[in-house]
Amino acid sequence: MKSHFTFSKEQRSGIFLLVLLIVLLQCIYFFIDFSSEDVQVNKEELAEYIKEIDSLKLVHIETSKIQIYPFNPNYITDYKGANLGMSNTEIDRLLAFRKQNRWINSEKQFQEVTKISDSLLSVISPFFKFPDWVTNPKQKANTTYGYNNKPKTYNEKQDLNTATAQQFQKVNGIGKILSERIVKFRNKFAGGFISDIQLQDVYGLTPEVIEKLTNQFTVKTPKAIEKIILNSATIDNLVTIPHIDYDLAHGIIEERLLREDYKSLDELTKVKDFPINKIEIIKLYLSLD
Repeated sequence: MKSHFTFSKEQRSGIFLLVLLIVLLQCIYFFIDFSSEDVQVNKEELAEYIKEIDSLKLVHIETSKIQIYPFNPNYITDYKGANLGMSNTEIDRLLAFRKQNRWINSEKQFQEVTKISDSLLSVISPFFKFPDWVTNPKQKANTTYGYNNKPKTYNEKQDLNTATAQQFQKVNGIGKILSERIVKFRNKFAGGFISDIQLQDVYGLTPEVIEKLTNQFTVKTPKAIEKIILNSATIDNLVTIPHIDYDLAHGIIEERLLREDYKSLDELTKVKDFPINKIEIIKLYLSLD
């Protein structure tokens, strides 16, 4: 080992000079700035780049804004009101007013009911879209074919299974698209509707519009069907009923075995994942005996 650490005078001088050179180079590296102060910048390219960045920022801001489309303020929901900037208290005032079956017919009345600020009203009121008979009362006075909202007796009502799309359009809240959708849905069943409750399955019909519709129309010639006996039905029988798929049918039969037969059709609501809001429609197709 001694031979590895024994150096001659010339070798020691060389090692000393090497270490000195390394230290000197390190000092030069740390203490001397070699960067050039004269940086050449293409000002035209830089300006073009900044302009492009700014335009992309503006596009992002515009696309991230909530888009507001024309709407009837009478049908503002909690979610819609929050997006418009209304407080919970203002939304609650509107909903309470509508629960009285009363209608807002002007921007001024909307502010009186909700008590929103003038600044918020000025922002959202340009998007208010009231029915034509509100914005043009003379047109309503000259209209002789519309229905009022007063319920008719059973004999006065028209048959929901024979009414035309044009007749449906006379109901306030039903236009060309909704009326054609009702007829198309009705035609899916041979013989038409069984009951008025099936209107709930027509996409786009709100409870308020359904109420107005059934004030003027009702099923007078119901489709004849053979009801399925619940306590002896198979899975294949049950899946022929609207809103029942194979998983739900399997659950219904399992629950039937646990209960040793159903005593009431309403007991179906105890089945896991049963669509409770569709129980009345499903009951149209079932019986206990």
